[in-house]
Amino acid sequence: MLSEMQDPDIRSFISKVLPDLPGSILSIVEETLQSLGVDTLDDFQFVKEADLLTVLRPVQARKLVASWKQNSQGPGTQSQPDVASTSSLLTSPTSSRSSISPCPSPNLLNADWVDSFEVPVEKFPEALIQCLKRGKRPEPSLRREMIRIVAAEMMRMCPSPTKQASTEIAKKLVGKYPTSLKDVIEGEVVGPGYHSLVKQLQARVDNKRRHVTPRIQKRKPVSDESDTDDVPAILKASVQDTYGCVKWDMKFMPITETQESQNEKREKMRNLWEQGTFNPDEVKELVESTYYSQRKAINGGTALQTLREEWPFLFHEIGISSHYRELTGQPLTETFLRSVGKKGKQLLNFMATVCANKTRRVFETLTKLKFQRGQLEGCSEDVKDMLLLLLSYFNEDEAILFHYTEETNQADDVQVDCLPATPCIIVCGASCYSAKRFMLSIDGKIVNDNITQFIAAINVMFGTYYCLNIHYPVQLRSTLEFLQRCFFNINPEKGTKVETKKNKKQLPVNPRVLTLIADLADHEWRETN
Repeated sequence: MLSEMQDPDIRSFISKVLPDLPGSILSIVEETLQSLGVDTLDDFQFVKEADLLTVLRPVQARKLVASWKQNSQGPGTQSQPDVASTSSLLTSPTSSRSSISPCPSPNLLNADWVDSFEVPVEKFPEALIQCLKRGKRPEPSLRREMIRIVAAEMMRMCPSPTKQASTEIAKKLVGKYPTSLKDVIEGEVVGPGYHSLVKQLQARVDNKRRHVTPRIQKRKPVSDESDTDDVPAILKASVQDTYGCVKWDMKFMPITETQESQNEKREKMRNLWEQGTFNPDEVKELVESTYYSQRKAINGGTALQTLREEWPFLFHEIGISSHYRELTGQPLTETFLRSVGKKGKQLLNFMATVCANKTRRVFETLTKLKFQRGQLEGCSEDVKDMLLLLLSYFNEDEAILFHYTEETNQADDVQVDCLPATPCIIVCGASCYSAKRFMLSIDGKIVNDNITQFIAAINVMFGTYYCLNIHYPVQLRSTLEFLQRCFFNINPEKGTKVETKKNKKQLPVNPRVLTLIADLADHEWRETN
């Protein structure tokens, strides 16, 4: 994502030259340009084709560089300084690379070491080289050896590489050997595809530095006038609320709508809800056309009870799915079912054959689930296994996600005092397998008392986190983020959806989630070879 200081015309320029470039790749190109120090269009004069080869194909990179050169020579464009003069800029104190390479050095090589860094392939063991050449995933031991060699080379050029430096070098590795190193599950790239490498590289660097860093360091005094304290709470919350969203706030009402038409459609939906019979397609269209008013109500902090009265379909599968698609750009149920079809069996196989043999907790959960499931078959039963095993794997609190009540209980019979504030699925039965009905609670209140399918309950539960600006609870942070990234295909590179504490450092991707993703990819390689 571009920083606030970066020229917004850069994105339009790239889109104009490469109109068919997918949005996800466009964002990675922007991030790469930012890391190179490109803040304005004029900075393009210093970009070389080689700088873009980690994220673009050679012809695309040539088009982008050639187009800038052609535009810079056109009428009305200022003459640009010779590219050869960039050496003085790169070695100057104001060089943009300084944010990546803090190592002071009088020569250009060390001042710009990340750009000049070459992957030390010649030092790799022969077995690793063969894997990379053949496009196969290296075994965990070979991957760890690669990390040790690359990190050692990084620290030879700069004793204290930053996280940004590790990120750039991870991009180079993945760009050079995408089939072998990219974060992939069942053919789908997870996030930008290089987060697990960044994690491993930085961990290795930190471990090596630990031996040379003084154990006792003087603490810097914390000023009462810290910049963090000046940020209003509502602004901090909005950063988390907008996480993973493409249309969180609409500044303008659709041109075809007026406030009167929005109010009329809202009243029509309320009447349809009270009647109890409605056409799903009609409701979907009404929800989509009033999305502007719904976002204004939600982002304005409207109370939950008021939202339920004014927008009752926001708590029904039809309304949640329509709103979620507008908000995130992803179809809710379709994305989940497609991901389960591609990745669900592999995840269950990994839990049963690897995790159950390593962790007693997972083994006991697996044994209990086999007894509860019995002879039941089908996608819904697999999803129940998947959710409950993920909770066990991450050792997270099942009671925050599922609350069990009697099969015949109605909404008024549920003990709401025991319910968490975050979205919770109420299981009407002794187990998820025997239950024929589910409910959803938010903020300790039942907001949907009749969900007949378990998969629908999961989708409605997950969708409400995004549609209603609710943060993931700390007790479920790993399970929900794994679902988000691997099964709902929401992969922001920055930020978090987890509840945060003041001054608590947050990583862009949960390390435990990254570990499971990497282990799954290794397991897939072993199963297919």
